[in-house]
Amino acid sequence: MKIKWNINKKAIAGIVVFTLFFGALTCAAGTWIFDRAIEKMYNDRGYVLANIILNEIDHDKIAEYTRTWEADDYYRWIEEYLRRIEEYSGAAFIYIAVPYEDKTMRYVYDSDTFIGDTDPIAASFEEIWTAYTEGERPSSYLVRRSKKYGFLTSTCLPVKDSTGQVVALLFVDTYMDVIISTLLKYVFNITVITLVLLVIFCVLNWIVMRKNFIDPIMLIRDSVGKFAKGSAQADDSLTTIKTADEIEDLAKSVHDMECEIINYIDDIKNITAERERIVAELNVATRIQADMLPSIFPPFPDRQAFDIYATMSPAKEVGGDFYDFFLLDDDHIAMVMADVSGKGVPAALFMVIAKTLIKNRSMMGDKMSPSEILYDVNHQLCEGNDSDMFVTVWLCIIELSTGKGIASNAGHEHPAIKHEGGQYSFKEYKHSLAVAAFPDIQFEEHEFRLEPGDSIFVYTDGVIEATNSDNDLYGTKRLLDTLNIEPEADAKKLLTNVKKNVEEFVGATSQFDDMTMMCFKYYGENE
Repeated sequence: MKIKWNINKKAIAGIVVFTLFFGALTCAAGTWIFDRAIEKMYNDRGYVLANIILNEIDHDKIAEYTRTWEADDYYRWIEEYLRRIEEYSGAAFIYIAVPYEDKTMRYVYDSDTFIGDTDPIAASFEEIWTAYTEGERPSSYLVRRSKKYGFLTSTCLPVKDSTGQVVALLFVDTYMDVIISTLLKYVFNITVITLVLLVIFCVLNWIVMRKNFIDPIMLIRDSVGKFAKGSAQADDSLTTIKTADEIEDLAKSVHDMECEIINYIDDIKNITAERERIVAELNVATRIQADMLPSIFPPFPDRQAFDIYATMSPAKEVGGDFYDFFLLDDDHIAMVMADVSGKGVPAALFMVIAKTLIKNRSMMGDKMSPSEILYDVNHQLCEGNDSDMFVTVWLCIIELSTGKGIASNAGHEHPAIKHEGGQYSFKEYKHSLAVAAFPDIQFEEHEFRLEPGDSIFVYTDGVIEATNSDNDLYGTKRLLDTLNIEPEADAKKLLTNVKKNVEEFVGATSQFDDMTMMCFKYYGENE
């Protein structure tokens, strides 16, 4: 089970962790700085001692010893002199040696051995070799470890003869124990002082945090908790927080938020009631729109010359698509398939006007052609069309006795035609502009002839633009393939096949356009 810490525990833990981290960091930084300072002090002292020695000894005699490796009276004086310097200076070792490229050195003088003895070089060979070959003291501190001599820091100066040639190196070593013991005393003292100061800091910091941060936050938490549990009342205690910083701003914001939420809840209640009223009215509008479209099939049961079936599925409660069909007289039938721009209530209102105008103008008895009907309807819809809405329309009039038809397409989808014994294919021809797009449009029309057994399938773009979860469109190819699964099926069966196939294609993906279809099958008049 996960342990839950409140803000008090987290604050205390944070202060303790920060204090320990800061203390450790301070001690580490101080130790490093002090360590470098101590090393430099001892190293510099070694160089002072080395320079004194170089001023006292004969460099040319040192050069002679590096050639002969034999002691004489002057060599014994050097031994005694360096031994006294080593004793009184506190240096660990003082020696003179010649380094070689095999990383060994040969002693000219060393208090622990004899002239000519050799040892491996324990310090940095590169720096020692550079000092010997270039005649310059090393730029960094030399530190070496060996089982024989222990942990030492060395100073190194070149010994030059009278010609300026480097003949050997003078080393003054100091035990690191001296440096380390001094450093440990410093670490102990700085640690004690740091801890005392940090404890004082922790106590003062906790008092300030508790007063100015933790207590106000806990008060805000309790207020929000009470409000969330359903008190639905603003907590005026939040106004007592006076920290003069962001905490006070937060308390004021929470108090204002609680007041606004209370008002919002009241608004939601009113909006919910209004929404329920609108939903009820939209349901009525949906029924009214559905009632405006022919919905009884077969619509003309006593007529054997044709079969017709249509469906409309709005994307919202009400849609902008519509279809219509009606007899102009005993020998002529008019069919309409249309799609209003936009969606929802505005499109539905425009649809009602457009449908009414088209049917009324078609039924006036003047035997007007589809293009003339659309011309008059376009003129009427353009008047006062401040919303700039338009409607694509396919209008067709068929003479039932002969199968002759005249169609006008105002920006609508191409119909699919099937001839007796064949398959559905699109009948493509020149479109006109949509109705209400511009005034005084002259609409194109074309004539065709249906033979018994022929069919016409018309639809809106909601069919071919149906989209699945991969954003693929249903498309005209899938539509033709579906129509031609059962091309001889009756009108209702044909539309059922298409609707089922579209629904399988889109799955659970929401659609954003109305889907309307109509099929007319021509059988011809019986003689």
